[in-house]
Parts: sequence; structure tokens; C-alpha cells
Amino acid sequence: MAEHDIDPVYRAREANKSLALVDIIKDKIRTPIDDILVVGCGSGREAGLLARGLKSKTVGIDIGGEFSFDHAGSAPAKLFEMDARELQFPDGAYDFVFSFHALEHIPHPEKALAEMARVLRSGGTYLIGTPNKHRLIGYVGSATSMKDKILWNFADFKKRLKGEWSNEAGAHAGFTQQELFDLCSAAFGGNPISVSGQYYSKLYGRLATGLSMTGMHSVLFPCVYVMGKKA
Repeated sequence: MAEHDIDPVYRAREANKSLALVDIIKDKIRTPIDDILVVGCGSGREAGLLARGLKSKTVGIDIGGEFSFDHAGSAPAKLFEMDARELQFPDGAYDFVFSFHALEHIPHPEKALAEMARVLRSGGTYLIGTPNKHRLIGYVGSATSMKDKILWNFADFKKRLKGEWSNEAGAHAGFTQQELFDLCSAAFGGNPISVSGQYYSKLYGRLATGLSMTGMHSVLFPCVYVMGKKA
């Protein structure tokens, strides 16, 4: 995707992460994607980048509160306030469902995944990413200050020490790779695959590839990403 296609107000680091995902989607799906649903779209700018990069009709939803929709920056994606556990779309409305860093914030995430599966057509593809619950440190590549990264990691370590390292206990824990596999398999059927290594290799090159080969990625990759098709 050309650099001039990136929304100028979209932070460069976040845009690069989204562009890596666009490349993975293109690598894995060789046919045109007509309709995309982004669940937990935040400001909506990533939904806009997906719409432009994949040339697809794209809808983003979020429950609202923490983020304000950037309708200009998200164009041509359309954004709606909606609960992921009660999607207001018909069955099989989308070819592709995309959800990043949202599932860990949703009480009863299996309900949200069941809804994503309902609105995804048979044979359609999903891509889900969350923080890696087994990570040693997090927020490494996030577009925020070093001070915030230190404070957030310190809060995570406190939760671990107190035995509260779970999304239900209010921690930003996420899921392990296996937990995310199991959740997605239960909702969509079939056997999802990990694209974490491919994602981090696009961002960090040989360093990430080397970590994948040694097995250290299970604790050093801050997030996990899985992809699959609806059975």
C-alpha cells in the first residue's frame, strides 16, 4: 500500500502495524474481499486503512466511551456504535471479520465471537488479535510515551503478583495462543492458524524470525494473532 494512502493524522507507528496486517491478509486471501466488519474499531482509522488497502466495503463498530469516532480519518469505512455481543447485522453479511485488541475488554468474549461467526458467511475469513497473556513485557510497539509503557507494565506485574492476571479481574491480560485458538475454534469451527510470527517478522525482520525459530516468541511477542475460516 502506498504511503500517500495513509491518513495523515494516523500515527506512523500504528499505521505501519496496520499495513503489516493488510499485507498478511493479501498473502492469505488471494481473492477480492467485498465486505469487512471491524469489531472494536476504536477511532476507526484502522478500519479506514483496511478499507483503502483492501479496496473493500468496510464497517467498524465499537461500544463507545473510551474512543471518539474519527469519521474523516476512517473514510471510506462506516462507523457505528454497537455492542459486539449483539451485532445488528444479518447472518452471513460479511466476507471478512477483523478484531484487534478488543476481545480482552469484552465480558463473556465467547458471546462476541459467536456473533462474529454468525455475521460471517460460510467459508469467510476472520483475523483476531489480543495481548499475549504469557508475555514478559507488553506495549513495546505501542505509539505512546516510554513513561506510559513503564507504568502499564508495572500495573501488569502488580496484577500478576496479586493473582489477578485475568481480563475478568480487570487486568489487560489478553489470552494465550492456545486460549485464542480454542475460543476461535469453538465459535467458527475448523482449525485456526497463528500469524503472529508473520506479523512480527514484517515489523521487525530477522529478529522476530529468529525468535520464532527458538520458541522464545511465546513469551517475547507481546500479542497473539490467529486467522481462520468459518467452517
